[in-house]
Amino acid sequence: MLAILEMIILVAGFIITSNSYAELDYDDISIASAVFTVLALIVLIIFFRGQRKEPGAQTMHTLVAISIKFLAELIFAFLWFFTGKNTGISSVILFFVLYLTFTLFSVLVILKTLKSKSLE
Repeated sequence: MLAILEMIILVAGFIITSNSYAELDYDDISIASAVFTVLALIVLIIFFRGQRKEPGAQTMHTLVAISIKFLAELIFAFLWFFTGKNTGISSVILFFVLYLTFTLFSVLVILKTLKSKSLE
């Protein structure tokens, strides 16, 4: 499902950059979406690995996964905006749209899993 989301974002990014006069560069879209995909994959791997453990470890794995996601995205934001000099309005909007998309995806997957198997 994560791969499908990544493909949708890449296709939409290609269509937007080729058919409009947006200041966005397709390389920026592909790099940012690839980073967010890798981060979401790492978070889901940690979360699902924790689901196979005893209830106390499940809670810890969930908290670690969410914490790693937050810290890694904070570091990526620092690198994206300050080191990469991507401070234009289109780059800021791109970053936050991708951030919200992948965060929503991760939260929905975690909630769907916890709905059927709660933390104890």
